[in-house]
Amino acid sequence: MTAPIPREIPDLPAVPGSPLLLPAPVPATAVVAPLRRPVAAVLRLLIAVAAAGGVALELLLSTPAHALSYFSVQANALVAVVMFLSARRAWRARRPLPSAVTGAMLLYALVAALVYHLLLAHTTPPFSMTGATTPPERWHAQWAVLQVLHTLIPAAALLDWLLLTPAARLHLRQTTAWLLYPLAYLAFSLLRAAVLPPTHQSRYLYPFLDVTAHGYRSTLANALLLGLAMYALAVLLVALDHTRPTPIRHHG
Repeated sequence: MTAPIPREIPDLPAVPGSPLLLPAPVPATAVVAPLRRPVAAVLRLLIAVAAAGGVALELLLSTPAHALSYFSVQANALVAVVMFLSARRAWRARRPLPSAVTGAMLLYALVAALVYHLLLAHTTPPFSMTGATTPPERWHAQWAVLQVLHTLIPAAALLDWLLLTPAARLHLRQTTAWLLYPLAYLAFSLLRAAVLPPTHQSRYLYPFLDVTAHGYRSTLANALLLGLAMYALAVLLVALDHTRPTPIRHHG
């Protein structure tokens, strides 16, 4: 015979203390869907078109193999691709590209600009990506390409980061990975010079990497100084990213 079911269930004893909830920060995009940002999309598309146009014009003024060997041309090609993808995501209200990608793009564009204006703009013989031995005349094609690739596009990428990109997305752990591409470019540049004949007009693309003029010891020392400067710039970008105000209230 079964026991009768009690009409009332006695109260269970209270659990001592309050439950401990562990903090679990969740990105805003995991809770709130990114909003469509047409203004950012249009501006980034314009930057992508300008960067692609500068690269295309340099390819026409020189040869594709020669032009694409320059760090600044490769950096601007990366800007064109990243800005186009970012414009597409902003237009379609999708999450932004990873900060490791956009941070690397910004760093390489700024490095190209700083190296040109500090080390190459006033060299003798004049720096040229077409092999010319005379300074490019103002407002002519080669002069315009140099300004687009080394001034206009880096400045536009910096303004996009400051005015249209959420703050505190870059991280110090990303900076080391960003230096892998410049290191690979150094190896490519030296290997390219070793393969080309000594009489080749543009055997060394940058004067500070000219082994014939400086020797391997001085050339590698120059490369090391540039690498340290790039790393310092990368750390500075991360620090600024975590101290600057957020220009927008949502991720997009």
